[in-house]
Amino acid sequence: MSQLERIIAPAVEAAGYRLVRLRLMGGKTKTLQIMAERPDGHMDVDDCARLSRMLSDFLDREDPIEGEYVLEVSSPGIDRPLTRLTDFSRWSGHEAKIELGAPDATGRKRFKGMLLGLDGNDVVIDVDGQRLKFPFRSIAEAKLVLTDKLIQEDLKARKNDAETAAKAATN
Repeated sequence: MSQLERIIAPAVEAAGYRLVRLRLMGGKTKTLQIMAERPDGHMDVDDCARLSRMLSDFLDREDPIEGEYVLEVSSPGIDRPLTRLTDFSRWSGHEAKIELGAPDATGRKRFKGMLLGLDGNDVVIDVDGQRLKFPFRSIAEAKLVLTDKLIQEDLKARKNDAETAAKAATN
């Protein structure tokens, strides 16, 4: 966890969200990208705006970044990055891409296959019928692959959220 993440993650959590990913990118103007979600795993435009306002105030007070920068707050999206150990069990049964920080014993760094969950702190994935395990700490980047199954699950979750909100509004 970076020093910046140690400062910002508690502020994101205090606002009622979970930090999914934080990136500070350089260039002519720095960009601080914050990807977050509600505890239920969703994040809509209103959530992004609310968190952005809160973080802007927090960052103005704390001033943890030298110089000027642009703050971007977004949701993880359907083909979300997998950044926490729990993400790999939560999204078990879905296709994912995994990139290791260094090549494995076969010389490969990139893998695409079906997430099978966790074995302790190892991520388990099926790649072309072969069950592979990688220590979580060896994974540089991972993300879900946009599939019909993932889209259908997302649509179903959105429909359930809309129905729950409609019921709450009528009560």
